[in-house]
Amino acid sequence: MLNLPNWAYLGFFFVIPLISVLALSVSRGNPEIGYSYTWPLHWGEFSDAIRTYHVQLVRSFWYGIASTVFTLAIAYPVAYWIAFYGGRNKSTYLFLVLLPFFVSYIIRTLAWQFILSDQGIVLGHLKDWGLLSQNFHILSTSWAVIWGLTYNSIPFYVLPLYVAIERIDRRVVRAANDLYANTTWTFLKVILPLSVTGIFAGFLLTFVTNVGDYVNQQVLGGTGTYMIGSVIQDSFFTNQDYPMASALSSILMLLLLVCIWLYARTFGSEAIQDYA
Repeated sequence: MLNLPNWAYLGFFFVIPLISVLALSVSRGNPEIGYSYTWPLHWGEFSDAIRTYHVQLVRSFWYGIASTVFTLAIAYPVAYWIAFYGGRNKSTYLFLVLLPFFVSYIIRTLAWQFILSDQGIVLGHLKDWGLLSQNFHILSTSWAVIWGLTYNSIPFYVLPLYVAIERIDRRVVRAANDLYANTTWTFLKVILPLSVTGIFAGFLLTFVTNVGDYVNQQVLGGTGTYMIGSVIQDSFFTNQDYPMASALSSILMLLLLVCIWLYARTFGSEAIQDYA
């Protein structure tokens, strides 16, 4: 009985919308006359979706993996320094990490469009100083989209990493030093393995959201950076092809679940249970 509110919440906000999306993906019709279900169910949208948009699917996962790796490379040193050297100002440093993200997601991304523009405050000065050629540009490239995804994901990786590193018993670290382990070996053999739970949690928050993102692609990317999130958005709101959009959403969710399962198998189920 105590778990009833939790099951009701999951059922209303997750199970029912999920069933609705899956049902719409196998239906026939159009927005004017509505959608109906006939037996056998229409599974053709799934094969059409994969055949037509497999490039965007692969590209989205590539962007998600790259941005997650870059985010981890930035977030881990930040979380490590705050946890071990932040002292009494740890809360202040965490607040400073989160402070830029009090601004709207769209505005932050538009700010990077201004920063990365060909004659912006960064590239413009580098070109004037002769450090870059006048033809060099970043906007409308894959790296611009990946950087936007990375920047917007930093707090989602810093916070779980900080929690995991902060939970490490400092006596274990001191014991490694007493056994003549240098700083590098202490980090590799003690701190890094004990912070795996934070790495896993940050992966879930970062990778899953980045693969389905479409804002960074539309603001910072171009025609050659089209992601599956943009395809789904256009299918829903522009083309009003609801079965195709639902099929793409279902395929994306299934692939993400497979990736999460493989990632969890790599780290072990104990890590997930410990963090939960």
